[in-house]
Amino acid sequence: MKIDFVKYQGTGNDFVMLDNMSGKYDSLNISQIQFLCDRKLGIGADGLIKISKDDSADFYVDYFNADGTQSFCGNGARCSTAFAKKIGIIDSSTRFNAIDGFHKAEISNGIVRLEMLDVDKIDRINNDYFVDTGSPHYVHLSSNNDMDIVTYGKMIRYSEDYVKEGVNVNYLIEKLNISIRVETYERGVEDETLSCGTGVTACGLIQMANNAGINRVEVETKGGHLSVEAQADGNGGFSDIWLSGPATEVFHGAIEI
Repeated sequence: MKIDFVKYQGTGNDFVMLDNMSGKYDSLNISQIQFLCDRKLGIGADGLIKISKDDSADFYVDYFNADGTQSFCGNGARCSTAFAKKIGIIDSSTRFNAIDGFHKAEISNGIVRLEMLDVDKIDRINNDYFVDTGSPHYVHLSSNNDMDIVTYGKMIRYSEDYVKEGVNVNYLIEKLNISIRVETYERGVEDETLSCGTGVTACGLIQMANNAGINRVEVETKGGHLSVEAQADGNGGFSDIWLSGPATEVFHGAIEI
């Protein structure tokens, strides 16, 4: 099978994008997805996304991690919006469907602003946090004395509580009350990624919860800059959550599998 693809990255989080509006890639299987995401044997990416037809929205974001598992991906959804604009499905705004439900997004001058689903609560786990932002995230308030994120991430992700379903693991490093740095170990990739949209959102919400009155947080990742906006609902949750940042085409090509 010949695969025509476009490679995108959102603050260093990279994806193989496929135009599947005609159903051309419906038969793509997990081993083929793993091959395409392989950085030595295939194209190489943190994940693969099929943009597919959806009767109730502009398109469906069918996201696969590099190991073939599925979840919602914030940066992947932002790149999907940019890709949908490139192939003429949308103009400057969209409503699309994904594994966790419907989302809105806006694109202007290379910046994609993505509406995330409401978050009902942020759970405390001793001095750490757990929050689901479309994907589950464990968050540790980090200092310079902590172990590297890959070592720490594996320790949490493969612990008894999370080994079966998996969890993404984040370091939240406070710079100012409105500015943080985030490092993420992602399940499905099983390694550190340069950025994680749902992880950045989770950390941004925790920062807002710990600093009453803040509704926007600037976030530095190893792959670039993102921002999170949200409104506290007064009951420990958040609504009107938006993740913003760049989504960039890297290259396009074709590969036989």
